[in-house]
Amino acid sequence: MRILLADSQPRVRFALRVLMAQQPGVTDVVEVADAAALVVELRAGRADLLLLDWDLPGLAEAGGLRALRPAAPQLGVLCLSGRPGARRAALAAGADAFVSKSDPPERLVDAVRCCSDRQPQTG
Repeated sequence: MRILLADSQPRVRFALRVLMAQQPGVTDVVEVADAAALVVELRAGRADLLLLDWDLPGLAEAGGLRALRPAAPQLGVLCLSGRPGARRAALAAGADAFVSKSDPPERLVDAVRCCSDRQPQTG
C-alpha cells in the first residue's frame, strides 16, 4: 500500500511517516505540505490511501475534499484534525474515516487498516 500524507506541520508528517512505514503492507509514504502539492500527487495516481490534515493550507481555497475527489475517485481518504467539530465536516465532505490528532496512534493504525481493506490496490 502506498500512502500519501498531506500535513503542513513537518513534525506531524515525520511522526506519521515513521508510524506508517512500520505497518505491514506499507511500501511507500509520500509527503506533501500544502494543497497545491497534494493535487500534483493525486494526479500522478501513485497512492492507495490519503492521510489528509483537514486544515491543510490551501485546501479550503481549492474547494476542499469535494474538489479533490475527481482527481482520484478510488483513493481512500482518512482525515486528521485536532480541531473540535472537524470530524462531522470531514465525513460529510466525503472522507472515508476520521481520526483526531489527539487519539492514540493505535486508533490511526486501525483506521488506516480499515480504509485500506475497502480500497482496491493500485500498481
